[in-house]
Amino acid sequence: MSVEKALVALPDEAWAIIDSKLKGKPGIGRSDIVRAIVLIYLSDQGYMQAVKGTKEAKGPGR
Repeated sequence: MSVEKALVALPDEAWAIIDSKLKGKPGIGRSDIVRAIVLIYLSDQGYMQAVKGTKEAKGPGR
């Protein structure tokens, strides 16, 4: 599994929610929270489901 990085710009209101509602344990930073949000969203939408027998991801309607 390779990992790529992306610079993300969010409005101040989004950062305020992340800092006040989602940031909890020391050592878990903003990038960890944003990564979790993206992965949960992709999983909920069905993009993270592995196609049986291959490593391809399946999206809605495929």
